[in-house]
Amino acid sequence: MSQPLEPHVSLLRCPRCQEGKLDLRGEALACASCGQTFPIEGGLPRLFWPNDWQPGERDVTDTVKAFYEETPFPNYDDFDSVGSLAEKARQGVFARMLDEQVPPRARVLEVGCGTGQLSNFLSIANRTVFASDLCENSLGLGRDFARRHSLGNVHFVQMNLFRPAFQERSFDLVVSNGVLHHTSNPFLAYRTIAQLVKPGGFLLVGLYHRYGRLITDARRQLFRLTGDRFLSLDPNLRDVKKSAAKKRAWLADQYKHPHESKHTISQTLRWIDEIGFRFVKSIPRSKPFAPIAPDESLFEPELPGNAVERFLAETGAVLRGSREGGFFIVIAQRP
Repeated sequence: MSQPLEPHVSLLRCPRCQEGKLDLRGEALACASCGQTFPIEGGLPRLFWPNDWQPGERDVTDTVKAFYEETPFPNYDDFDSVGSLAEKARQGVFARMLDEQVPPRARVLEVGCGTGQLSNFLSIANRTVFASDLCENSLGLGRDFARRHSLGNVHFVQMNLFRPAFQERSFDLVVSNGVLHHTSNPFLAYRTIAQLVKPGGFLLVGLYHRYGRLITDARRQLFRLTGDRFLSLDPNLRDVKKSAAKKRAWLADQYKHPHESKHTISQTLRWIDEIGFRFVKSIPRSKPFAPIAPDESLFEPELPGNAVERFLAETGAVLRGSREGGFFIVIAQRP
């Protein structure tokens, strides 16, 4: 284990029995309850444990894992320094707002971090960030970038989000952006990672939108039927500023993925009620004609739109889905 993670071992728990604390034993972690050991290879704790679901329950974990092992997303070809990573991240409104509003010394967990670009970026401002994913290849890219640039506040962990390797109520902020819709049971995933949020802490989840995804779905069918002709219909794939590697990663993630589901803000409001959290904010808003301002407070609670307002806002997602793949974010708080 890399030295910076050692003080945080008490945050870990056994993903097998979901009860025991993990103790550091040389180049491994061992469960004090069930005795299961987990290797640490290249500074990366291998805490992935498979689902133990009933026979007949669909589990796409291995399929999705294999997909991202072959095609990590996103890659690091644009970044040769911490400065270039930070500059690119701040060009995106969401990453910039997070960096401005998540305080230093906050403890953050990213569930399904992919190659860890957001985790690496958020760790720069003296936050303790844990980046978890099921894919070794993706984690390795993020870990190697952090090592090359001496980012000591970010820690990479291989983990199955349905079998968390962290103690409950450990994090000020849990982020899972573009992940749960690639699982067999998005609500179970939502409920499971919500358990890791501290009282007063926040859960931020990004999902594909049911209507915002319609344009992407239509392109997917066209690309499939024409052997990937007409790729220029996607604005990201015709962007001359993007590298060929970036375009390949976008094409695979958006149009070749083996499993995805679609959701709505109204559906996530029901999820929030079921787990006993409270709604804070959605991006875009659940009310029509109310754009998010550049200086918006992400973590200041507001009331969701009523049924009519949500209908108007959600149907408008069809037009917004062209460039970003039909995506929305909902923030909730543990009381």
